[in-house]
Amino acid sequence: MFSRKNLSPAIAAPSPGLQAPEALLRALANPYAGAGAAAGLFLIVLLILIALIGDPKASSPVVRLSLAKMASTAAPEGWREALANGSPAPAVTEDIFRLSETPIGAADALGQATITMAGGDGFHAADPLPQAPLAGFHIQGPSGPLPIIAANGKTPAEAYARPFVSNGRPKVALVIGGLGLNATATRQAIDTLPPEVTLSFVPYSDGLQGWIDLARAAGHEVLLETPMEPSDYPDNDPGPYTLMAGAQGSETVKKLEWVLSRATGYFGVTNYLGSRFLTSEGGMSAFTGALRGRGLAFVDDGQAARSGGGIPRASALRVIDEQLSGEAIDQQLLAIEAGALQHGQALGSGFAYPVTLSQVAKWAESVESRGYQLAPASALTQRR
Repeated sequence: MFSRKNLSPAIAAPSPGLQAPEALLRALANPYAGAGAAAGLFLIVLLILIALIGDPKASSPVVRLSLAKMASTAAPEGWREALANGSPAPAVTEDIFRLSETPIGAADALGQATITMAGGDGFHAADPLPQAPLAGFHIQGPSGPLPIIAANGKTPAEAYARPFVSNGRPKVALVIGGLGLNATATRQAIDTLPPEVTLSFVPYSDGLQGWIDLARAAGHEVLLETPMEPSDYPDNDPGPYTLMAGAQGSETVKKLEWVLSRATGYFGVTNYLGSRFLTSEGGMSAFTGALRGRGLAFVDDGQAARSGGGIPRASALRVIDEQLSGEAIDQQLLAIEAGALQHGQALGSGFAYPVTLSQVAKWAESVESRGYQLAPASALTQRR
């Protein structure tokens, strides 16, 4: 049998004639006693620093979200599930994230979690955008707030866009859409994509303003999706507020204003479907005229590349996830880079599929090392 060794030898008592300093030095010479003393000294210094400096996360923005609401939030498959009880408009409910109504820093309530938006993966702590609505850029409409051009002539397209300074390199931009209906995908897009990626939200989303507030707090500029009539309507139905190619101009404006009144904080709109509407001269004239009067931009997925309207415009060169595989998405992202080399800038669009979010996050980590500048979609808009 092997005997177990004593791994904690006792500190020898000093002899009667030993002086106190010498006894202390002999005690500290013991490796275990020295380690304990060093740990104690480190703890004391740390407590002093915290007392002098304060909480290192105290200046970081925080958001508070209801754990009960998050647990009960369903992930609807489309606009029908987002509409409550079959009514023609989404039910007005408390936002999942109450950033617009609850000041940051308010006391936590029972059943809430506090998230500190620190400079981790996918979030740049120095890049939050101002909380919407900004004063002077909205009025109250029949269904909610509507964007307006400010008294000094500044437009919502300018006020709500993410600031951007070109470094002279070819610019690449991405719009990721379909957000707001699925809580998991929406959080993943906000949290894991760099703030230069523009996010677009479905107007039928429950808690839409809260999602937009959270996206802007993470630095993302925002677009609002406008349902438009596709060629295979009504088999493919974008919902009750779809802009129809054959509708009167007043009806188009009325439906558009309902969409615009769902929230604030977006710099423009983008199309959801619309292969028929986007080729309708009368429909597009009413649509772009209404946007022009409200100072908004229009960013499309490539189907309206030839249309203008006298408003800030950008069109996607590629839809990156028509084929849902990582390899196919990577090829489309490379094609966008090639377009930027040729034209000085290029825009891509995609949907918030898990594979899309994953591939875009990986691509964004290295795209600037290849000589490009990642830019928000607003930086690629031109008035035409």
